[in-house]
Amino acid sequence: MLREKSSFYYSKVGEMKTRCPGEYCGRIELGLNNYSDCGACPRGYRSDFRSICVYCEGRPELYDWLYLGFMTLLPLVLHWFCIDNVSPLVGNNKSVLVFHLCALIEVSIAAVLTVWLTDPFGEMDLRTCNTHQLSDWYTLLHNPQPNYEETIHCTQEAVYPLYTMVLIFYCLSIIIMLLVRPFLVRYLLPKVGKLPIYAALYFFPILALLHAVFGGLIYFTFPYIVIILSVISNAAHFAYKLDQSMMFLVVSTVSDLRNILILLGHWALHTYGLAALPVFHWSLIGLVPLPAIIYILTARFTDPNKLHTE
Repeated sequence: MLREKSSFYYSKVGEMKTRCPGEYCGRIELGLNNYSDCGACPRGYRSDFRSICVYCEGRPELYDWLYLGFMTLLPLVLHWFCIDNVSPLVGNNKSVLVFHLCALIEVSIAAVLTVWLTDPFGEMDLRTCNTHQLSDWYTLLHNPQPNYEETIHCTQEAVYPLYTMVLIFYCLSIIIMLLVRPFLVRYLLPKVGKLPIYAALYFFPILALLHAVFGGLIYFTFPYIVIILSVISNAAHFAYKLDQSMMFLVVSTVSDLRNILILLGHWALHTYGLAALPVFHWSLIGLVPLPAIIYILTARFTDPNKLHTE
């Protein structure tokens, strides 16, 4: 005996009879017990268990602030890296220091303006739709198609405002950089000072594209990304030195202010990544200097000049 094929039913009219298909589709309350058809909720709203679009009134958790801090630190570190690569071409280290400070001020102003321009406006606070799972970042991939008929488009910013505010921050960073940095270039480094600006005009669109495509993955993995990159950059910093002897690595690190600042920067990033881990204990802070210590102690065993082939 053939069983009758079942089908999914939901009310397509503006009445609250059934739940909407899909996890992110909802109905907007129009008043007098009337509701809109199933669709995407407005920005700043999210559908509840009854498929009604409700106003998000959540506040960012510590992890959310650390994520936003990571997205702020990323362009700042790239700015400093590009400026630092120009420093060998410049005889005046004070000019390079001014450019580092300028990049810090630019990013800080862009970050503050981004928070101010996000609801609640004019306050250093955020109203969020709390993030629960990876699919919240990719609602485009979860538009339902009941009974394989018409597709209901429910694409929305379920992680409001973590997705769009990062893109706004990148846009403001570019605008502020183009308003401030050219004046410094003209008076301090007219020949090579423009190179970091050109580099920023390349890496900002790349960062925006990475955020647009991999924003959810970055949100859930950024502590591990910070830890891994800090270890790699720490090793690259030491490996750049021609003399790999233990004594030279120690002396050059503690005697040169630039090397001390770079090492402290690596340790600060490593600490930041450890603090953002879902399971964090204060004893982990003691592991921060470990990568540098291990590299210094084992560098002599990996020196290519001491390798002999039979």
